[in-house]
Amino acid sequence: MAETSISTYRSAIIDALAEEMRNDAGVFLMGEDIGKAGGVFKQTEGLFIEFGAERVIDTPISEPGAFGMAVGAAMTGMRPVFEVMFGDFMTLIMDQLVNQAAKVAYMSNGQFTVPLVVRTTMGTGSSLGPQHSQSLYAWACHVPGLKVAVPSTPADAKGLYKSAIRDANPVLIFEDRMLYGLKGPVAVGETSLVPLGQAVVARGGRDLTVVAVGRMVQHALKAAERLSEDGIEIEVVDPRTLLPLDVETIACSVRRTNRALVVDGGAQQYGAGAEIAQSINEAAFDWLDAPVIRLCAENIPVPISRTLEPLVQPDESRIVAKVKELLVGHRWPDREDDSP
Repeated sequence: MAETSISTYRSAIIDALAEEMRNDAGVFLMGEDIGKAGGVFKQTEGLFIEFGAERVIDTPISEPGAFGMAVGAAMTGMRPVFEVMFGDFMTLIMDQLVNQAAKVAYMSNGQFTVPLVVRTTMGTGSSLGPQHSQSLYAWACHVPGLKVAVPSTPADAKGLYKSAIRDANPVLIFEDRMLYGLKGPVAVGETSLVPLGQAVVARGGRDLTVVAVGRMVQHALKAAERLSEDGIEIEVVDPRTLLPLDVETIACSVRRTNRALVVDGGAQQYGAGAEIAQSINEAAFDWLDAPVIRLCAENIPVPISRTLEPLVQPDESRIVAKVKELLVGHRWPDREDDSP
């Protein structure tokens, strides 16, 4: 058994960054207010004190310029971790991310790599409005050359960060702000590594598979407890990384339970939920007793109102209701018997 300690999601990320910076002098951090201030959500707290201004670099409020320097540094063999304060501001670095960082290895025939990590926050729950609350990971998942991770636990946050920093490719990690205070066991040292592209069954079950992304995993686990009281046992699968997506682990679960619900905090249209659902159709269609159903964020801007904001996102109660609906109300349409 690996040695573990209890840590918050935020502290697990800070520990991962510190460990990799100690292990590799080429690892350094860049971002707005990450130095003496310790990050707007205290997500780099203490690192400036240990590593100083040369390795924890406060950048100007110019995401395109600073990110361009990070891409160049990665091409020379450094391993920058670049922070975008809010995921909504990914729009400001998309040209250099999509057309440069993601393409360099291919266009140089492997002569250059871009071992770069982009970290950012996302999600609702803070009443920060439509320009600071979006979950835009599906955008990055459309780009060949990138990897995308969405950790849902402290252990995965630490393990995915350590793997991402060591990877030779650009990796984006989306952190849900509402998870920063979440506590859980985290492995110590090298045993904490979590491979990119490997999903995990967060809870076993027999009646239905719920594939949940990011914070939705925590909602799904709470929903599973409530459903268990009614004799319904759902299996919760956490992809952990969306690109690459571990379709086989997801499909294996669906082949056991014969039904699937995909829960995604991003907007439903053209989202990660759609990709996961279709991947299930392609890999496990013959085992399905009902269509795959999605439960995603509403296709509207996120309201700033504390009353309205919770209404646009899936939560524990909506998952419970959708599971019951899928088990009882959804069936394949009756088909005439075509057998001779």
